[in-house]
Amino acid sequence: MKYITKSVPVLLFFFLAISCKKTDSEAIAPSNLVILTDISSDGSGNVTFSVSADNAVSYDFEFGNGDAKTRTTGLVNYQYTLAGSNNYSVTVTAIGSSGLTTQKKVQITVTVNPAVPVLFWSEEFDTEGAPNQSKWGYDLGNGSNGWGNSELQYYTNRPENVIVQGGVLKIKAIRENYSGFEYTSARLLSKSKFVFKYGKVEVSAKLPSGVGTWPAIWMLGSDIGTVGWPGCGEIDIMEHRGSELNKIFGTLHYPGHSGGNANGGSKIISNATTEFHKYSIEWSATYIKISVDDQLYHTVANSGSIPFNHDFFFILNVAMGGTFGGAVDPAFTSDTMEVDYIRVYK
Repeated sequence: MKYITKSVPVLLFFFLAISCKKTDSEAIAPSNLVILTDISSDGSGNVTFSVSADNAVSYDFEFGNGDAKTRTTGLVNYQYTLAGSNNYSVTVTAIGSSGLTTQKKVQITVTVNPAVPVLFWSEEFDTEGAPNQSKWGYDLGNGSNGWGNSELQYYTNRPENVIVQGGVLKIKAIRENYSGFEYTSARLLSKSKFVFKYGKVEVSAKLPSGVGTWPAIWMLGSDIGTVGWPGCGEIDIMEHRGSELNKIFGTLHYPGHSGGNANGGSKIISNATTEFHKYSIEWSATYIKISVDDQLYHTVANSGSIPFNHDFFFILNVAMGGTFGGAVDPAFTSDTMEVDYIRVYK
């Protein structure tokens, strides 16, 4: 019994020594942190990170774009999506079993080619005669049913005012007495036939030159029947007036920015009335960009606070006079807007 009693302090010291050595070993931070990167050269944005460290049990990756991941191995395949050539500061944190960490940064440059758009819908106007009734309907009359801007024309669906001929759509404004009005024209719309949300729109068109003409290629929110205008939103891809030849307008209308307070820009081009030009928008959840002949001239930041995140439909028309077209030349007889194609890419 005396032997055992004397041995207790010795054994206790022995176990405490072992315990201390074990704790000291677990508390070692990872070391020799190495980060290797393999950046794809094909414009895909793919990067492979190969990371190693002594005494590490997991790794935190912060990719320099707000995204982060945790992995128990040091191998991560990651894809950057921002188009263009962009620099990123990537942070890797090696984590030991005790929670101690070691951190290191690496700078990389990643090139992402812009996504190639895919044709989603098109109207090539390649069938002679009346416009394709599966794609187009008409607004008829002068706007007494709620649309119009003090315009002078009466819209019809007669071939005299609207026809596909020679591979182009022709909307013709004519001075003539018709249903009590001095001018006739046409206003086509894809409402209830084709609507879409987001994408790139390209329209090739040649514009009328007569003073008082007001051609427009534009879009309205398909919920206009329930929320009205401007609550539905309006995107004017192209507007022009004969009193300011070659000045192209691109405009957004929405609550707080409608009518004379709309959010828009303009661009002077050459030969708008004698040559076809490409009028386009790029529309996403974050922006709407308006261009002519691939020259950007107006950008609006999109968000959930403005009505440009739902389906829209197309409208093509030539108005006469009104709040934007102004006074009509007394010598005016007729003039035409020609549209070669409309293409929507996704």
